[in-house]
Amino acid sequence: MLNLINGGIQHSNLFLHMPLFDEIFYEGYLEGKVRKYKAVREDQPCRILALNIIRKDEDIIWDALEDLFKRCVIDAAARVRGVYTFDLLTVDIHKEVKTFSLVELSQTILKHAQTLSPGATCLVKYSSVYGLLQKLSPQDWGKMTLKTSVEVFKDKPSYLDLLVKQLIKNFEFAHEPGILLLNDLSQNPLFDPRDALQQERLSQVIEQQIPNTMEFLPEVYVQDRNGVRELLSGINR
Repeated sequence: MLNLINGGIQHSNLFLHMPLFDEIFYEGYLEGKVRKYKAVREDQPCRILALNIIRKDEDIIWDALEDLFKRCVIDAAARVRGVYTFDLLTVDIHKEVKTFSLVELSQTILKHAQTLSPGATCLVKYSSVYGLLQKLSPQDWGKMTLKTSVEVFKDKPSYLDLLVKQLIKNFEFAHEPGILLLNDLSQNPLFDPRDALQQERLSQVIEQQIPNTMEFLPEVYVQDRNGVRELLSGINR
């Protein structure tokens, strides 16, 4: 598997506030839009479940940027031979709205695509964009499929705990240390320490949904443009 550390994934907005790892591997999707990573820290394996989210009243910005990504992969596919997938792992949505260059990203993807043999994968980095490019098979023509994973949160910010529950559900039967990460891409973050109902519900979901009998308690984080908050340390309740 591809060690994403070598491509600089630790500097992305997804992992920037996380502990320093020696290795990070991407393992695909779980339920819904939850992504699974396996990391190694001081020879200790760690399971990471990450969910990129954006608030409903900002999803028009994400939709516009996603359309640009689609145009990029279509443009790159027109100049390669073979079948590819480009899986977008993370992006700073509001930064790219101001600085994104369709031509530059398309050329970056194309440059990497031309070096891949069938079955090979590489990490593509452009500005705040991090994505996995894989060549599935050789062909006399080019095709590239874009995969994205951003959860549009349609409820009120007070109910942010619903997303934490989604991560916990996917971690219930883990037999190794883990990190549950809500990565909020919103310009106006959902986490609000002044929202008493939100804070109460977050505390309750940690207390009630994570059993004391769990072999390894996960570390639970919410991160956004204002920084990172640790809801559970993984050491004690």
